[in-house]
Amino acid sequence: MEKVGEEFVVAERLYLDHAATSFPKPAGVLEAMRAYAESMGASAGRGAYREAMETGELLADCRRRLARLIGARRPEQVLFTFNCTGALNQGIKGLLRAGDHVVTTTMEHNSVLRPLSGLAARAEGRIEVTYVPADRQTGFVEPARLLAAVRPDTRMICLVHASNVTGTLQAVEAVGAEARRRGVLFLVDAAQTAGHVPIDVEAMGIDLLAMPGHKGLMGPLGTGALYVREGLEAEMQPLVEGGTGSVSEQPLQPSFLPDRFESGSHNAIGLAGLCASLRWLEAKTVAALQEHERAICTQFLEATAGIEGLMVYGPRNAGARVAVFSVRVAGYRPEELSAVLEGEFGILTRSGLHCAPLAHETIGTHADGGTTRISFGAMSTSADVERCVAALERAGDGG
Repeated sequence: MEKVGEEFVVAERLYLDHAATSFPKPAGVLEAMRAYAESMGASAGRGAYREAMETGELLADCRRRLARLIGARRPEQVLFTFNCTGALNQGIKGLLRAGDHVVTTTMEHNSVLRPLSGLAARAEGRIEVTYVPADRQTGFVEPARLLAAVRPDTRMICLVHASNVTGTLQAVEAVGAEARRRGVLFLVDAAQTAGHVPIDVEAMGIDLLAMPGHKGLMGPLGTGALYVREGLEAEMQPLVEGGTGSVSEQPLQPSFLPDRFESGSHNAIGLAGLCASLRWLEAKTVAALQEHERAICTQFLEATAGIEGLMVYGPRNAGARVAVFSVRVAGYRPEELSAVLEGEFGILTRSGLHCAPLAHETIGTHADGGTTRISFGAMSTSADVERCVAALERAGDGG
């Protein structure tokens, strides 16, 4: 809220919660969703008429673009899910068996922690999990320390590509190469990197890559995907079985991709939007968007370095992180700071533990209610950073 003369004017709202979901979306996303709703409207694989066939081609186009984006050999290796959580659950629960050992880290999201905890707590057929700690200051997990936790019975390593709390980028390629050499499955949570950071699943040694469609990929909510290394689908059990529009005469789920893991009608309208956002990403290029966000990171880190009473968590090097920042301002609880930033400055952030309790334990903020998270995206500008920094300064001074 700014004073103009004798009147107070509410500032234009500034969305800085891109780690939760990107906003605004590219213009073509809504246009594609509207076109599907108004002129197509069918369910892929549920008819031989033109609209159903067109919907099938739309989904195939979206799958091809996702595969190309991450360097997958075949589009069929990309399975559609309704979010990154669904993709992670399919990878974890579909492959782990009784007696398996899993190595993961204290920087993971609950979408990894809770499925693993659930499997470890089963009365029968439980798994065992080792949680490798991260550096308290940076949130970085040393690859050597992670790999040292691998045992003869280790089935899988689960690693978040970038933290949704500290923005820390992990050394995925180094871990992937060694995991592949040892025959250990490597699952990567790309919730904060797909669309923000170039990813090549082959070069990085990734067996399973979970990604949301609605964050860095700039698509709508209700979209996501799981990449599955070629051949691994035979070992992975589907979590959901049912109609696929194919081989309907068979009593068992199809064995081929992607049908084995895509039962029921797709979120076709959402995937229409995702396909449009992927076209936008291809035109912009992920490499160029990463450079843009690195510039945003550098500006934010430099501008906040001298603000008294402000704590910014995570790496100080823009090249070691994505544009997700956890902050605390002296005198404020996280939720109070978010309320002030919205009420007085029109800036939208997220406070709390961010579904990553062990990450907050790592950086020492769990007991105090977490942090206020400021996250920038592809549409963020240098002016947005200036406005955010100014608001943090004024909040620290009492408004």
